[in-house]
Amino acid sequence: MPIYEYRCRKCGEIFEKIQKPNEGVESVACPFCGEWEPEKILSGFSSLRRSESTSPCGSPGGSKGFS
Repeated sequence: MPIYEYRCRKCGEIFEKIQKPNEGVESVACPFCGEWEPEKILSGFSSLRRSESTSPCGSPGGSKGFS
């Protein structure tokens, strides 16, 4: 199940919630103040794998197989 990030409209705290993709915001309450229906925010992601020289998308110069 995905982890969604929310910001409480009342107290402004940011928190995460594990929930099914089809569950709506109306089923989420702020764990800090109890307010219902927080704002879903867009968050970045990180990868545990780090490499300076390789990329999962191919070589740094792009693909040579396409024109």
